Amino acid sequence: MNIALVPKKDYIPCYHAIHDYLEKSAKYTYGRFTADDIKKNLLTTNKQLWVAYKNVQIYGFVVTEVVDYPQMRTLMMHFTGGVHLNKWKNVMLKTLQEFAKELKCDVIESYGRKGWGKVFEKDGYKPRFIYYELPLE
Repeated sequence: MNIALVPKKDYIPCYHAIHDYLEKSAKYTYGRFTADDIKKNLLTTNKQLWVAYKNVQIYGFVVTEVVDYPQMRTLMMHFTGGVHLNKWKNVMLKTLQEFAKELKCDVIESYGRKGWGKVFEKDGYKPRFIYYELPLE
């Protein structure tokens, strides 16, 4: 399995290949993003698009962003999706760790549905807090 940082000029062609994965990820934003919103966000901000692939088949993607807090620099994983995560998660994580170190990040952080806790617990991720919301309806 290979992991690639997609050059910004290739986001649009790549978007078509990962559209279905983006749709599924957008579903878990509970109305905050559509797949097209994620595409526009990638094109207009300093986020990075990574893909997991073998030959011509794309198995998944991750959207990251360097976030500078007053006391810490992090690599934030905003969206992750695809198929056969067990085949590409470890190599993706190793690649992101190397990228984060090159950029002098202190940690990699993420947020998402509760199930990601089980996916990443063996990799050393520690839950610090869980974000919940109460709709005002």
